[in-house]
Amino acid sequence: MRRVVKVGTSLLRGTAERATAAVITDLAATLARAQRRGERLALVTSGAVGLGCQALGLERRPTAMEAIQAAAAIGQGQLMALYQDAFALRGLSVAQVLLTRGDLASKRRYQNACNTLEQLLSWGVVPVINENDTLATDELRFGDNDTLSALVAVAVAADELILLTDVDRLYSGDPRQDPSARPIAEVRDLAELNRLAGGASGGGRWGTGGMTTKLAAARIATASGIRVRLADGRDPTVLETLLAPTGDETALPGTVFQPAATPLPGRKGWLAHALVPRGSLRIDPGAEQALRLRGASLLAVGISAVEGHFARHDAVRLLASDGRELGQGISRLGSDELLPLLGQSGVPVVHRDELVLAPP
Repeated sequence: MRRVVKVGTSLLRGTAERATAAVITDLAATLARAQRRGERLALVTSGAVGLGCQALGLERRPTAMEAIQAAAAIGQGQLMALYQDAFALRGLSVAQVLLTRGDLASKRRYQNACNTLEQLLSWGVVPVINENDTLATDELRFGDNDTLSALVAVAVAADELILLTDVDRLYSGDPRQDPSARPIAEVRDLAELNRLAGGASGGGRWGTGGMTTKLAAARIATASGIRVRLADGRDPTVLETLLAPTGDETALPGTVFQPAATPLPGRKGWLAHALVPRGSLRIDPGAEQALRLRGASLLAVGISAVEGHFARHDAVRLLASDGRELGQGISRLGSDELLPLLGQSGVPVVHRDELVLAPP
């Protein structure tokens, strides 16, 4: 079994009753036991900015980018020292892996990241992965480690993604505001997630996620055939239960999101979720039908408008004539090259192997 475990800032910042070091000690002990059972595990961690703020005595997370980056620079070393010490006591090595969106949006760098993570896992080393908050700019940020964890799960072909947070499961509404909100043990229809997530979109003072980002992570992972579990990380026994289930799996704590029946293959998952579109191509109904029904490539003759500025091999969104988002792919032509060619048949713009369509 290959799993990715994500732990959020709200857990790692610690409390008066349970310090950050104690949280990481419990986490390392649980993961080490699973590793000895033959599991291959990667850990996606938040917490660098929170620890940096704590070291500086700040009462709130900064909002200015340079302050966030500086706090991350202070906290990242502290965070890794805690992980290294906790895992070393249990005979395991860890490896720090810092990523930006640009690392996964580039085909070459994405493959490099996949190869590095695969080598670490084959050595029995636990990759400890975080967003490179010290260097990432707004356009290269994931914005939350929930999304990062889902993309990492796709990159390492994980069987399961476990999202540890400070709520016990998904609810039909925000239980803090809606007393009639009901707990949801299992989700099979991801199309229902927008409705289920109503009101549960906010993160805490120190985190940047919230239920909305966790649902987005579930969409990414399950679309690639990866089961997702959302559970309460405040109880150190919960992760142990999820990693070593006994009996009926439907009785496990938290919410399970079942994988898609027809998952995207690895490269299609990268095309669908890791790329950052630089522009859009608006296509006519005939081209939309050709893409959906015949699995055709997108030709210039089917493009009615080019929106934004992009270069060759940049990612672009594909939009229907009425503005619906159809999917995305990699353009073989830059926007300036493409404009004079609109309406000309026989000019391939997005090859069918380099595009992925959203469900109709």
